[in-house]
Amino acid sequence: MYPVYPYESYEEQNREVPIAFPSQKQNEQPGLEEIMEPLPVFDNPGYQASGKLKQKTAVITGGDSGIGRAVAVAYAKEGANVVINYVEREKKDADATKAYIEAMGGRCHLVEGDIRDPDTGTLLAGEALEQFGNINILVNNCGVQLVQDSIMDISIEQLVRTFEVNIFSCFVLTKAVLPYLEIGDCIINTAAVAAFEGNKQLIDYSASKGAVVSFTRSLALSLAESGIRVNGVVPGSFWTPLQPASWDAGRLRTFGTDNPMRRAGQPFEIAPAYVYLAADDSRYVTGQMLHVNGGQFVGG
Repeated sequence: MYPVYPYESYEEQNREVPIAFPSQKQNEQPGLEEIMEPLPVFDNPGYQASGKLKQKTAVITGGDSGIGRAVAVAYAKEGANVVINYVEREKKDADATKAYIEAMGGRCHLVEGDIRDPDTGTLLAGEALEQFGNINILVNNCGVQLVQDSIMDISIEQLVRTFEVNIFSCFVLTKAVLPYLEIGDCIINTAAVAAFEGNKQLIDYSASKGAVVSFTRSLALSLAESGIRVNGVVPGSFWTPLQPASWDAGRLRTFGTDNPMRRAGQPFEIAPAYVYLAADDSRYVTGQMLHVNGGQFVGG
């Protein structure tokens, strides 16, 4: 059983949040949520939805787990139909996300495929239209990060993979979905705090997420006259499958404790940022990066 929000109040949460995670390591990316300890908290049952996304359809890459799963659940609560992309290794996570959404009365469709392949973008758009008849929100959220101590250890193969997954996929999905977006629809891209602060062990990842920031701002300018908004969310340290699939086991014992709030975020704590950027509440917001990071101050 996946955990839900365990606290009755914000004050209780801040008294009881973990300041460390057990040592653990997953040896392959993408990481799997089902084997994490503890499991990430992706839903807040106290969240009061108000139909902000009723009758809309959202396509979410990496929606099977982590931040993507939390966004999918929040969108479904707000009335959106959800289309989730996943790769074969993530099928159990994707099935669990779909089952959770459907159990609360939402609609979720799964599409398997490697998002680096333009054919997958075409497939996602086609199945979204076939299942629900429209596409209104695109969330480019999938990502990989491969830790290396030196640029000399980053192979060309790793560099290409990182950029293909983290930024090329944004181009692939945007080109596939854009012909079906209309005035008032939107694109939301997931960047990373490393794009602004840098990270000496994530040089290629930081660079690729920096590209996501520039892509977001430039695409926003390109589409502004079309009435389509483009924004980004910049997560800080969040407890997602990407972490045990990236870092040495012992590193997780202090993961997320270097920000002013002294803890990592849980996925449900960032999902409302994606709701805001997808809803009419943000109709005058485009080209912006919304930082959710426990109090880290970064430029941009």
